[in-house]
Amino acid sequence: MNMEKDYIKLIFGLKLKQARTNKNLSLFGLAKITELSKSYLNEIEKGKKYPKTDKIILLAEKLEITYDHMVSLKLDNNLAPIGEILKSGILKEIPLDIFGIQENDLIDIIANAPAKVNAFISTIIEIAQHYNLSRESFFLAALRSYQEAHNNYFEDLEQKVLDFSKAFHIDMNNKISLDELAAVLREEYGYTIQELVFSEQEELGDLRSIYVPKSKTLLLSLEIDEQQKAFILAKEIAYNYLKIEDRLYTFSWIKFDNFDQVLNNFYASYFAGALLIPRKKLIGELNVFLSKSNPTGDEMIELMNQFNVSPESFYQRLTNILPKDFQLKNLFFLRLSHKKGTDTYQIKKELHITNQQEPHANEMNEHYCRRWISVKTIEAAIAEKKEHYFGAQISRYDNSSNEYLVFSSATADPFKKDRLRSISVGILISTPMKKKFKFINNEDMKRQVVGVTCETCAVKDCEERASPPIQLEQKKRHENTDLIVQQYMAKFS
Repeated sequence: MNMEKDYIKLIFGLKLKQARTNKNLSLFGLAKITELSKSYLNEIEKGKKYPKTDKIILLAEKLEITYDHMVSLKLDNNLAPIGEILKSGILKEIPLDIFGIQENDLIDIIANAPAKVNAFISTIIEIAQHYNLSRESFFLAALRSYQEAHNNYFEDLEQKVLDFSKAFHIDMNNKISLDELAAVLREEYGYTIQELVFSEQEELGDLRSIYVPKSKTLLLSLEIDEQQKAFILAKEIAYNYLKIEDRLYTFSWIKFDNFDQVLNNFYASYFAGALLIPRKKLIGELNVFLSKSNPTGDEMIELMNQFNVSPESFYQRLTNILPKDFQLKNLFFLRLSHKKGTDTYQIKKELHITNQQEPHANEMNEHYCRRWISVKTIEAAIAEKKEHYFGAQISRYDNSSNEYLVFSSATADPFKKDRLRSISVGILISTPMKKKFKFINNEDMKRQVVGVTCETCAVKDCEERASPPIQLEQKKRHENTDLIVQQYMAKFS
């Protein structure tokens, strides 16, 4: 099996460091007994250099281990998980530098405390395998962490949009048209745009666009609406204007080959959202809306309709603007999916700004609280047969007493037949938040005590409950058992 040179150097460096620490030698001490420079040995341990044969023989002799052991790619048990990670190439695929981490620094941390850190890594791997976490899911989780670490606001991309609008004379105060977007792609970037009936091929039923790089042809599904088409065109502009080459060629995505594609897909999507929903205009419209004492759902829908975007793009944009320009840094974004005729609701996308907020995805097949406005809007959209049903409520979570103002929009899922989805943004209610939302204390605002999942919820006499609180009851049983055990311990001490 051919191993990458980098992998071989890293493994040798780990083995050298382990052998040195087993002898209680510092780098200075090893340098002294081998007459090799400390900086040279440090480079070897960090996996940056691989010594020549005579140097390996010298190191093996002074460390009292065999040459074969030094050059073998087999790691001791306590370092084996590191070897698996290095061999998999996962560290190469994830640009650790965006998290402020250098690969060699991470390896150094692991090597300094192999037993504890490797137990942690092994646990993470086991959890991933247990829940069948795919490579794509891992990448998306890493991306979500990156977004959350930056409060989902990226100043450089915001500036790129402004630079683009200036260079192409795009009026950011007016709704950008499909003709403008298409003209930029055709005239500036040499695109051919062609519309086809994708649904004629069953395998293409979930796709909305395909980009053919060789001929610069963008194939669009005839079944997409104007908002979807605008986002796809804006995203193609982003790929070109930002000079992104390692990219995805379908929307929605089929697979990611590496993490760079995940990250670049996000950058292009962010650019598209910022182009279609200009920051300055959105801030102005939100200030008007928030100053109202009793706004209606129709007024919120009218606000969204001022931009040529889907509800999901609008809510995503709120997660950029609210933390940055309204200092509302505790919020969550959820996309909930539901198939008609079933009692199943699934979180398909989530984002938590600043902290892990209350509602979150779980892999326990539990039932999400039916009192969520995210669920209620889907139910109402089906019952009232509305293309876009908007709802809002103040949700107080029973387990923490945290309160959130939650906006939610339910529409047909454009990618799945007989499915609906709701897009929601929840904002933690605090004193500063109340000053910005004039209608927060309005008596007409619906208030609801909610849980996370039925299985963990302590709310009594809940008519919407989809499952008994079995997880909560089991937890209480364990607590009661522990209490009695402590009593026996005290009695017989």
